[in-house]
Amino acid sequence: MEKMNKAFEKVKIMVGMEVEDEEQQAAALDDNNGNFAFMDDFNRNCTLSTKQRLYGFAICFAAGLTFTLLSMLVFLKPIKFAITFTLGNLLSLGSTAFLIGPKKQVTMMLDPVRIYATAIYIASMIIALFCALYIHNKLLTLLAIILEFGALVWYSLSYIPFARSMVSKIMVSCFDTEF
Repeated sequence: MEKMNKAFEKVKIMVGMEVEDEEQQAAALDDNNGNFAFMDDFNRNCTLSTKQRLYGFAICFAAGLTFTLLSMLVFLKPIKFAITFTLGNLLSLGSTAFLIGPKKQVTMMLDPVRIYATAIYIASMIIALFCALYIHNKLLTLLAIILEFGALVWYSLSYIPFARSMVSKIMVSCFDTEF
């Protein structure tokens, strides 16, 4: 059992989680009274072991990847594609909350560096679902999917240092019309 605990501690370190005792975690929760009260309560009620977190991540990510890949089968039907693609994105996004916790996930998403990317990404998912489920217009749904995919790429690049500025410079140099 001790080998298993050490292995889980190594996995925690690999995914960026802090390794600390349960007593330290309880003390840290008591120190943060007032700030993010709702998220603190939510985190307290959603405490999972490392094994449960990894299982949750794996299941959620696999389901998200499956939906995203299945969406390719219905690519020519934009409404069905939008629903499965967006559901896959939501599941994949939610899977990371299992690794780092919902409070840290929300905090990282609302970080000033990526707040606009997060807002555009979430809004594009809502627009894609709205166009697919309520408007039933294939052209608008297709445009919403393109917007969602672009927002997904831009949001993902926000987690890689200097990636967005590098992609921006490449795009400007590719589409520069001066010779």
